[in-house]
Amino acid sequence: MKYVLVTGGVVSGLGKGVTASSIGVLLKASGLRVTSIKIDPYLNTDAGTMSPFEHGEVFVLDDGGEVDLDLGNYERFLDIKLTRDNNITTGKIYQSVIEKERRGDYLGKTVQVVPHITDAIQEWIERVAKIPVDGKEGSADVCVIELGGTIGDIESMPFIEALGQFSYRVGSGNFCLVHVSLVPVLNVVGEQKTKPTQHSVRQLRGLGLTPDILACRSSKELDENIKAKLSQFCHVPLSNIVTLHDVPNIWHIPLLLRDQKAHEAIFKALNLTGVAMEPNLDEWTARTKVTDKLHETVRIAMVGKYTGLSDAYLSVIKALLHASVARNRKLIVDWISATDLEDATAKEDPDAHKAAWVLLKGANGVLVPGGFGDRGVQGKILAAKYARENNVPFLGICLGMQIAVIEFARSVLGLLDANSTEFDPETKSPCVIFMPEGSKTHMGGTMRLGSRRTYFQVADCKSVKLYGNAHFIDERHRHRYEVNPEMISQLENAGLSFVGKDESGRRMEIVELPGHPFFVGVQFHPEFKSRPGKPSPPFLGLIAAACEPRTVLPASNGHSSKLSSVIYNKGHSPILRAQHNGNGFKSSNGSLNGVYVNGNGVYVDGSWAFVSVVLGYSVQLLMSG
Repeated sequence: MKYVLVTGGVVSGLGKGVTASSIGVLLKASGLRVTSIKIDPYLNTDAGTMSPFEHGEVFVLDDGGEVDLDLGNYERFLDIKLTRDNNITTGKIYQSVIEKERRGDYLGKTVQVVPHITDAIQEWIERVAKIPVDGKEGSADVCVIELGGTIGDIESMPFIEALGQFSYRVGSGNFCLVHVSLVPVLNVVGEQKTKPTQHSVRQLRGLGLTPDILACRSSKELDENIKAKLSQFCHVPLSNIVTLHDVPNIWHIPLLLRDQKAHEAIFKALNLTGVAMEPNLDEWTARTKVTDKLHETVRIAMVGKYTGLSDAYLSVIKALLHASVARNRKLIVDWISATDLEDATAKEDPDAHKAAWVLLKGANGVLVPGGFGDRGVQGKILAAKYARENNVPFLGICLGMQIAVIEFARSVLGLLDANSTEFDPETKSPCVIFMPEGSKTHMGGTMRLGSRRTYFQVADCKSVKLYGNAHFIDERHRHRYEVNPEMISQLENAGLSFVGKDESGRRMEIVELPGHPFFVGVQFHPEFKSRPGKPSPPFLGLIAAACEPRTVLPASNGHSSKLSSVIYNKGHSPILRAQHNGNGFKSSNGSLNGVYVNGNGVYVDGSWAFVSVVLGYSVQLLMSG
């Protein structure tokens, strides 16, 4: 087994995850089998209980593992299926060591960080690296390991020590270290500065690890004299210093690495020269070029709770992007904070309320993603109502499906108090209820998690066609509440159609509104299985419907403001920009990961960039996606 370790220095958020994923793409394109491990130095045993504002989205695996969002990058780039053990945390390691100590496995020895914690880390890596993740038998050829955080963080020290020992344990020729570091360009002088990287590498070497390759993040390509300086002071061959500069979208990163012969440096470090072939990235290159040339747009209103942080819905954005590229459309995401659509905001902040409704009415499609808690629920219900009544394509995921059912019960069945017991335990019309097998006392890992099977109940419906007329599908879940099976007949008699159910027939998985251009809710999270070139069917359906010419009728949303009829042609919509003070909502132009965003976030189109402040200067950096 060969190992590639990716570490980061100077500042966090430089894009280690995308770099590690791109290295994996290069190796896979060279005929090697690849697996990945992400190390997170936090004490949580997994990412399941952390707020999306704190750490971005929680990515869910087939086995129900709630893991770091970087594992989503690995799965999307490499088209593999990882396990919960592919995400190592400090909490998991210490928990396993303490359990051994309690059993007496250490035979009375004093349990210490060295050697017990460090040995546990190394044993975990060796064990997990052998688990096949590509559907084939036998272990992979190369394991790409990403160490989260920044070199020098106190939380990372046990892992640094363990990985230093591990490099000697596996032997020369089986271990390659790629260090991702920052080379800022100071606006005052316009000069690329190497000192931060020099200090980072010196610190890394002092901890027992020597980088084989330097991946330097900068707003532009490194000058040759800068490379020579880094080579001299960091003791890294000039040919092993690569630039990862701003690019139109993150799919360019594997191509950047290939063009700078990074794969040859990795092959040399791993004694694979002559064994691995030249990487074949023709399909990857073609997809990247298509994405860069897209002009016709499709606008999707993302109505959610965590709109202040795009990473909170990272997989949803990626799935929208995959579907949009498949339909040859440039994606524009309008971030709308659900609370801004509510009547309370109309009184407290009328400008924010008006701006949110303008964005919603200007979109070609509406998406309500999953979430927890009652904040913004009424706004999500209003968004679903608007989409249902005005024939606007709508996709509700998890909570998004549940609020669509609640809205239908209120508006069509006349059950004005219809609600979820999550938000109103005393409701007399519980459309959504707590699942009997759930736990109300423990949060971590107690939901209905992982891959579950859904059986189609209706042969002629949109979802069946999107999934290729399959009889059943397997998708990933993460929820505690479900649509009340006691109300299904009442809802279906009024016009809803629950076209997908679990094996028992009592758990609702997919709901559609017949006669609507596209009104679909799914209890599962289809975004987690979307891949470049293999878009998720529900997202593909939403984008396809949103691209169709249609007429938007005046909205009946209970507000005094009305929308005049607007004819949309080939996915285009009026350009609507508005200012909003309060949630970072502003009219802006920028770019990130192939997606254009107007609204509560930034306007993005695929560039891998963000702005930070280093030593008092504004510096253009690269951002992981």
